[in-house]
Amino acid sequence: MGAAERTIRRQDKRRDTMDLSIVLERCRGGDELAWEVLVRQFQGRIYGVAYHYVGNAEDARDLAQESFIRLYQNLALCPDEKGFLPWLIRITRNACIDHLRRRSARPPSQDIAADEMLDLRSSAIDPEQSYEADSRKQLIYKALKEMTEINREIILLKDIQGLALEEIASMLHVPLGTVKSRSNRARIELAQRLALLAGDLAGGGVV
Repeated sequence: MGAAERTIRRQDKRRDTMDLSIVLERCRGGDELAWEVLVRQFQGRIYGVAYHYVGNAEDARDLAQESFIRLYQNLALCPDEKGFLPWLIRITRNACIDHLRRRSARPPSQDIAADEMLDLRSSAIDPEQSYEADSRKQLIYKALKEMTEINREIILLKDIQGLALEEIASMLHVPLGTVKSRSNRARIELAQRLALLAGDLAGGGVV
């Protein structure tokens, strides 16, 4: 590895590890490098959130891009570091819900592949690199698809994305007590569905 390549890699590493509060401040000031850092840091995660809602890789890519466009257009309203991720996930969720409402008015063009699964928590530079077709992640995704809507969202927001219960309650427009009680029930439901799916596979059934 030459000196120039080592320098470039060190610069790339500094860009990727830049403190989020500094990145946000610079983004608000129009710093294009800071915007690149922000997108690279969160695009895999936002792609995963979008995929969870729409179940289609192409739509998820488009919605991730749309979410960042909405973010860029509202940088002046963007909260500081502590509230940034819930705010960005809210933007993505709203974009996905808008998309699903439009899609419900027309039949799907094709079936969703059963094995189209990805790592929902990945922060890889290329969102599609986050895809991993291991059997357990497929089982989890299949189980999530079969859960009730609110339980599925609570698992996504709390256990996968790590949001606080208060943030989830605000995002879903439900009382905090509902989120707390649903959180336990959601985990139980997920465990039950995983057990059933795993049993079907062990018995040679079709999942």
